[in-house]
Amino acid sequence: MRTRVKICGITREADALVAVEYGADAIGLVFYPPSPRYVELEQAAAIAAVLPPFVTTVGLFVNADAETIAEVVERVGIDLIQFHGNECRDYCGEHRRPWMRALRMKDDLDLPAAVEEFSAARGLLLDAYRPGVPGGTGETFDWSRIPAEIAGRIVLAGGLNPDNVADAVRQVRPYAVDVSGGVEAEPGIKDPIKIARFMAGVRSGEVEQ
Repeated sequence: MRTRVKICGITREADALVAVEYGADAIGLVFYPPSPRYVELEQAAAIAAVLPPFVTTVGLFVNADAETIAEVVERVGIDLIQFHGNECRDYCGEHRRPWMRALRMKDDLDLPAAVEEFSAARGLLLDAYRPGVPGGTGETFDWSRIPAEIAGRIVLAGGLNPDNVADAVRQVRPYAVDVSGGVEAEPGIKDPIKIARFMAGVRSGEVEQ
């Protein structure tokens, strides 16, 4: 099975188009104001408007209120919501869009239990854990913690870059991988060469499975 790729933290239309040119299946827009990759509604809508068919637009939220999410859904037209805070499963399902739940891989996280708890999600995104940081740490975690039987529902994130993504795909065999800082020239600004190398790494990992 082909490994899907989401490139997150897009802040410019040109970067979105480069991501798509190199084969990204989804782009991520961050609606979390403290993030250096945060986008205002107008810019997010402009980015979404240039995307071709069959590229998924993902909106990332961290403990956002329902009114904020509803405004983004209406004005930007995102296809999938990514919850990256402490949102419960009932709240995640209230917003008239398919959704994905991000989990930070704390040492005491019971991953099979979380899979059961968020069974209504389209998938689970697994990210590295750092206290007080909801994501985007640039750090990896121990991929061996992911049971093979759930890998097909997993979007693997956390410190992925052009140099390690082939190993990640080969070892975990996730449904998809998610990258942000690993393909940047600076926070929020993507590097086309790094994107190209990342995509090549994904395909290399698939071939070697």
